[in-house]
Amino acid sequence: MALFLHTLQPFKSERPVNMENLPVNNNNGQSYGYTLYETSITSGGTLNSKNNIRDRALVFVDKHFVGVLDYTVQEIVLPDGKGSRTLSLLVENCGRVNYGTTLDEQRKGLVGDVELNSHILQGFIIHSLDMKPGFVNRLQSSSHWVSMQRRPTFPAFFQAKLYVNSSPKDTFIKLPEWTKGVVFINGRNLGRYWSIGPQQTLYVPGPWLHRGDNQVIVFEEQEADGKVQFTSSPDYGMTVDVQ
Repeated sequence: MALFLHTLQPFKSERPVNMENLPVNNNNGQSYGYTLYETSITSGGTLNSKNNIRDRALVFVDKHFVGVLDYTVQEIVLPDGKGSRTLSLLVENCGRVNYGTTLDEQRKGLVGDVELNSHILQGFIIHSLDMKPGFVNRLQSSSHWVSMQRRPTFPAFFQAKLYVNSSPKDTFIKLPEWTKGVVFINGRNLGRYWSIGPQQTLYVPGPWLHRGDNQVIVFEEQEADGKVQFTSSPDYGMTVDVQ
């Protein structure tokens, strides 16, 4: 089953708000995960992040993937189109530095304005995806899950069940035809995965499982075949000889 991001409760802001200043968690802001920023555009052209993306953003126009913006790529060309369209920036917090001179520069999300053809974009709808237990619990109780009878749009959440018919043991989860995202087991954040590797499995502790049905939720950014594998051995990727 799939759940799409537009079913989540958004916030509105004329200018971008970094995740730590979002009105979530009793106005304490967002610490981890992703933030989705959306606004309307009426033309294509050059989208410039002005180096205000922390840390990595997937760019979509009307749900069609356009490209990635990060520290190294700060400009991307948006396709032309007719009428008003939705520009979406899914921004991931990839982690924070906890030492050195950049300690006070660890705000995440959109930390400033972005421009299209040198014009500042305004009128944002912002979705907080902090990936914490409370967030996952709200996903579980959502009435918006739909069956995967047709090809889903991305990014999205996917839900499945793992049935254990005996005392649970340690295992490993593998997502060979998925691209990048986060895995949850019974409401716990298991970790992030990325097809570029080298690691191709995530460790699932036996105590996190129980006899009977276990819930698996996967957040996928870009592409997936909907198949989740469990294996008794890890896959850490290829090894190389260090000279």
